[in-house]
Amino acid sequence: MRVLGVVPARLGSTRLPNKPLQLLAGEPLITRVAERALEHGVLDQLVVATDSAEVGRAVDRLGIRTILTGEHRSGTDRVAEVARRQEFRAFDAVVNIQGDEPFLSREALIGALTRVQDGDEIGTAAAPLDGSVAAEPSRVKVVTDSRGRALYFSRAVIPYYGQHGRRNDGCSCWQHVGLYAFTPTALERLTSLPEAPLEQAERLEQLRALYYGMVVGVALLEHPAFPGIDTAEDLRRAEAHWHAYQGQV
Repeated sequence: MRVLGVVPARLGSTRLPNKPLQLLAGEPLITRVAERALEHGVLDQLVVATDSAEVGRAVDRLGIRTILTGEHRSGTDRVAEVARRQEFRAFDAVVNIQGDEPFLSREALIGALTRVQDGDEIGTAAAPLDGSVAAEPSRVKVVTDSRGRALYFSRAVIPYYGQHGRRNDGCSCWQHVGLYAFTPTALERLTSLPEAPLEQAERLEQLRALYYGMVVGVALLEHPAFPGIDTAEDLRRAEAHWHAYQGQV
């Protein structure tokens, strides 16, 4: 399976202005995300899709290709614009790697792709989430059916039950990890659909897929995941996490 990775990036974030260019351990966040995605050795090609020449200049020195796109309502729409180009039509899967996930694990990337390879239209991942932080709206939660397919995503706490129907209080829910793997057909279908009411209410784009009956497979990971960077406080936590990690290797 040939895999195209696309990192959508725009400067217009309202909660953290110029987010892709904010520094993490001395380098722009967008370059940290791209470097992390490449080091896993899973992608056949990686491109950054952006509406900003500044973002393009930040990743040019890594030898990563930048594609300037039009204005879009979501990162997935930006990814779809790239995937439609003739030069990328031969790829079997397209991965939307969120531009604020500098600690994305290889396990999550492979897990999402495996869900697509095994027949799901869309693949993503989720990590165990401690109940003490489950109420934070920035931690998007997900529940799945018996086949590992998403039933619902929410910013609110969702009940989680273990394999034998008993509440698992050690992990009140699963935290959604910010990446999506698509078949090209599924990506085109999703971006052609209108926004769904639940998507608008929760401000979660993935609910559009569920609302219109698309299958979203969720790879359940063994280890907790560091949340994506959405605010200045998130960036400060990420900086501390980065240095702590570097001190262990």
